[in-house]
Amino acid sequence: MTRFFVEPENLDQDEVILTGENAAHGKVLRLKPGEQVLICDGQGRECLCTVVDVDAKEISLQVTQRKESDTEPAVQVSVYMAFPKADKLEHVIQKATELGAYEIVAFPSARCVSKPDDKSLKKKLERWQKIAASAAEQSGRGRIPQVVVLPSYSAALERGAQADLPMIFYENERATTLHMALTERGFRTAALLTGPEGGLEEGEVRKAMDAGFRVCTLGKRILRCETAPLCALSAVMYAAGEF
Repeated sequence: MTRFFVEPENLDQDEVILTGENAAHGKVLRLKPGEQVLICDGQGRECLCTVVDVDAKEISLQVTQRKESDTEPAVQVSVYMAFPKADKLEHVIQKATELGAYEIVAFPSARCVSKPDDKSLKKKLERWQKIAASAAEQSGRGRIPQVVVLPSYSAALERGAQADLPMIFYENERATTLHMALTERGFRTAALLTGPEGGLEEGEVRKAMDAGFRVCTLGKRILRCETAPLCALSAVMYAAGEF
């Protein structure tokens, strides 16, 4: 069923008017009176609606049922990724959204080649959030993951350590596998932290351990920086019973 994301206050009304990009998208789909669509507030609530009228600039909908989204994972998994080069973060945002990530958090680390300044970050963040919104709509999510940018590696550790299960993935770790970490205790929230193309420095890993992160390996092979977070996220979702 076609879904549209609207401002949260629209879900409190009995009639919803789609305008702008939503209306344009509806016309591309050739929506007609009597058809049903879903509108979502991007925060987990949604309404089943019936198309009442379609005109040149807007589409009128009548709300028939309100409910909580049934497509959101029971666990909240945050993906923490050090700034990569080029458009790799865009790829991770899109795929992590499809896989059910609660949020995507970007931050600088010692070996980051890409270190965008405040001016470019503002534009990038707007684009990244649009990518998340588009992926959420396409994949049937009831919530749009927030894309968050932090100013430092220390800030990422402090924030991520608040999760029930904070994990950092390091290619030189040999003892603890992701499977081991996931089966040791239950969790409702998880933070998955990965490095940039050059990986994380040993000192950064020690700092993460001191902050409460569990250091894990993702196997015997070296994964690209855009592969590692998606691999870890998929494994966590599987362990949580989402697949």
